[in-house]
Amino acid sequence: MNLTERIAYIRGLAEGLKLDENKDEVKVINAIIDLLEDMAYDVVDMEEIVDDVCNQVDEIDEDLAEVEDELYGDDYETEWEYDDDEDDPFDDDEAYYEVTCPSCGETTILDEDALIEGELKCPMCGAEFEFDFSELQEDIDAIEEADKKADEKADDKAEDKEEKK
Repeated sequence: MNLTERIAYIRGLAEGLKLDENKDEVKVINAIIDLLEDMAYDVVDMEEIVDDVCNQVDEIDEDLAEVEDELYGDDYETEWEYDDDEDDPFDDDEAYYEVTCPSCGETTILDEDALIEGELKCPMCGAEFEFDFSELQEDIDAIEEADKKADEKADDKAEDKEEKK
């Protein structure tokens, strides 16, 4: 039974109850049934539109596949055929950072361990440069201090509540 048939069934049940049409409750029930019926017709219309769009997308996909075959031949790898595990050196959960050499301006990608070491020799020009994390450490210390104060304040409030009991 589809949506429109189910709404028709519900309408028939409501009419079969032979309720007084002048009562407010019956008016509300009839309004809800009318709304459900309208919504059911809208859903049916949307389903038809979605089916049409899906068919068009399938046709476009087939046409695109033909064009890809014509342009690239059999050697063309589509993205769903590409095996990420083979060639991606950045495929683990480790964080990577882009660093720009101050001497030559070339960008290098570093993992977190290399960044923490604090020194890097540019693979392009050989220039050595350092990373200064002192400001970052100051920020971390300030955050930890604020967290500590917030925890102490929360503990004090909890103790006050307990004393009031």
